Amino acid sequence: MDTPITITIASGKGGTGKTLVATSLVLSLPEGVQYLDCDVEAPNAHIFLQPQWEEELKTGLVVPRVEAAVCTACGECNRVCEFKAIVVIVDKVLVFDELCHGCGACSYICPSDAITEIEKAIGIIRKGRARNGIRFLQGLLNIGEPMATPIIRRLKKEAATNARITLRDAPPGTSCPVIESVEGSDFTILVTEPTPFGLNDLKLAVGMGRELHVPMGVIINRADAGDDRVHRYCGKEGLPILLEIPLKREIAQGYADGQTLIDILPEYRDRFQGVFARIQEEVRHAGK
Repeated sequence: MDTPITITIASGKGGTGKTLVATSLVLSLPEGVQYLDCDVEAPNAHIFLQPQWEEELKTGLVVPRVEAAVCTACGECNRVCEFKAIVVIVDKVLVFDELCHGCGACSYICPSDAITEIEKAIGIIRKGRARNGIRFLQGLLNIGEPMATPIIRRLKKEAATNARITLRDAPPGTSCPVIESVEGSDFTILVTEPTPFGLNDLKLAVGMGRELHVPMGVIINRADAGDDRVHRYCGKEGLPILLEIPLKREIAQGYADGQTLIDILPEYRDRFQGVFARIQEEVRHAGK
């Protein structure tokens, strides 16, 4: 494979086995792979891939500060802020850092140049080498910080541009951090389970993927524990089922001990290689 490919592993809900799939897939691939743990609020892929950390970068968000002696309380900053992170009350300007997205519009539009910007630390990026020589990047949001998206955006920027294969382990759900993780991918694997909750959240994830125009495929975990509604939905929507993983006690026990699926059941290495080959075909068919 000469063309680099970026694959995001996502799920409509938590607890479906997304990291089990992501870590097992990356260990099944040839050299030249990098892994981005984009679940920055609760990253856990390092438990399974055991990276040796080589670098740690502080990352932040630019937020405004108002010089009261210069400010005329004209309200332009309040008007332009889409998130109401800066508000004018009578003759005072209040800044709410927790709501600020760091766009810089307020300082740009201020007619009296009363607004400056400072960087507020919100998390860190760690880089290292994991098992099998995998280049491993992890984002970690500081406790109490409300916005994960800036960390994920920085994590993507720090990724090597010469990697042949990039895997992004997305947060659960379909919110802004997941959208940021999926955006720019060549393919998204949606990990689900054959339960009513799994199907409901799979539908939400599929809707998100289609809005982003990213080709998708489904991996069903605990495949023999529910019913066939997920299979019927995938058939109806034209979603390829890439792999089915059974509900087995030995998988759950091994995962709880920090093992990946291919550590527990080595025969899955070939199956994940088959999944990757299928993804390559789907990407070529989509013309990405």
